[in-house]
Amino acid sequence: MKHIILLLFIFTHSTLFAQYNSGVTKPDTTVAIVMDTSSSVYKMANTIKADDMRAHLQILASDAYEGRETGERGNEMAAEYIYNHYDSLNLPKVIGDSSYYQEVMFTWTKWDQTEMNINGKRFRHLWDYLAFPERNESIDSIITDEVLFLGYGIDDNNYSDYKKNDVKGKTILIFEGEPVNKDSISRITKTDSISEWSNGNAKKLALAKAKGVKLVLIIKNDIKKMLGENRSKLLSPGMQLGNRLNDEIPFANHCYISTNIAKEIWGDKEKKVIKSRDRSKKKGKAKKVDLKADFKVYMKKWFKTLESRNVAGVIEGTDKKDEIVVVSAHLDHIGTRGDEVYNGADDNGSGTSAVLDMAEAFAEGIKMGVRPRRTVLLLNVTGEEKGLLGSEYYADNPLFDLKNHVVNVNIDMIGRVDELHKDNHRYIYAIGSDRLSSDLHRINEEINQKHSQLTLDYTYNSEDDPNRYYYRSDHYNFAKKGIPAIFFFSGVHEDYHRITDTVDKILFDKMEVITKHIFYLTWELANREERIIVDGLEK
Repeated sequence: MKHIILLLFIFTHSTLFAQYNSGVTKPDTTVAIVMDTSSSVYKMANTIKADDMRAHLQILASDAYEGRETGERGNEMAAEYIYNHYDSLNLPKVIGDSSYYQEVMFTWTKWDQTEMNINGKRFRHLWDYLAFPERNESIDSIITDEVLFLGYGIDDNNYSDYKKNDVKGKTILIFEGEPVNKDSISRITKTDSISEWSNGNAKKLALAKAKGVKLVLIIKNDIKKMLGENRSKLLSPGMQLGNRLNDEIPFANHCYISTNIAKEIWGDKEKKVIKSRDRSKKKGKAKKVDLKADFKVYMKKWFKTLESRNVAGVIEGTDKKDEIVVVSAHLDHIGTRGDEVYNGADDNGSGTSAVLDMAEAFAEGIKMGVRPRRTVLLLNVTGEEKGLLGSEYYADNPLFDLKNHVVNVNIDMIGRVDELHKDNHRYIYAIGSDRLSSDLHRINEEINQKHSQLTLDYTYNSEDDPNRYYYRSDHYNFAKKGIPAIFFFSGVHEDYHRITDTVDKILFDKMEVITKHIFYLTWELANREERIIVDGLEK
């Protein structure tokens, strides 16, 4: 009867499976959890203990580790701690045959000086306008007494703002988007579908650079929203992969400006500008407007290169050792602000500690003479908080042939509960499980029913999830390469990215249950006869 109930459970949920699952799976608790105390896998999983993860986390999320900011001292200390842990377990050093470190180069970039002055009025960066340093050249200053209003900044066969206009060395002012008439017909596509000119501003800015434009001022109707979304990111230096000191920026220098700044530049020619814009929409014909303004902007950048490290431990497989199952977690956090330390106990000291304890479980198996059939790569990545950079570097520079990477199991924030689940700690959000592989989704459900019996919440797996968590952790860089990935996550809480994300608030018993589940899943993925199928569409 137990087997019939389990099959009914699996069948019910597989028939409901659709691209992409965003519901909740509750286990059948009338079926007993499998506890074969004589099996080696059970013995390995049973080495995963709350107290062990607490011991790791009390070190990694201590003030001494200074918030583990990528490239800073605390981050290096965390990488060294993980390195020493793998070394103590005698895991093979596969990087250059002598190391667990994968060196990753970064370039920090920020504005050293940026300020805008128009007609004697001072406008401040991140208050009145916005410019991204990594998308602009470093120029001491741009000074002019003439700004050219150039419509939408488009040059197309069906519509052109540039035709017969000399823009070399000039500062131009443009609107976002493209001219669309009152019937919602684009002047470029001649249909109700907009063109690629409205897909961001990269095409416009690349064109402006090719035309020799000195500076593009882009009018942003909702500048407050844009400033709010980017202020925290730009208050600290931006980080990019590699040594970018000599990179050529493919865009003309540019700033996003408020309508208030635009009106200051327009002056008494505001009606002409509006008339020109309306003419573009109504007749599909552009007309420039020469604007007189005492305009000055400073755009001088500061650069710094630094090195950080991914840390990779390997459990070598047996008959299928060339195939790789990756278990990942990011080791970095956001560092300090003044004297305040952002310890990042949950984000992502919890995931890092889970991987370290899983390493011990695999090492226990090796002592018993038991190894997985496929190789398991335990990958602790840096630079996640800077844009998933450490995992991006690994995906572009893998330690093993990328086509042999079977699956990625990613762990990011599993130590707390969110408001929705405050009355049920036995849950986990599963994100991405069915995006590329129906096998992965099914196997995770089966392992959960058999070994864990957690509530599996797929809410954040929804295609229209406004948080876009699927795109916000390290698994995504594997998924982009066509490698199936599942992301385990307990949700956000009031201490997310705050100095109050500390060890004393971590629910270690919850972490133990989730980490054991992830271990059982990883073991199954590494030992099944066939590698999981890739039958999804999402990348």
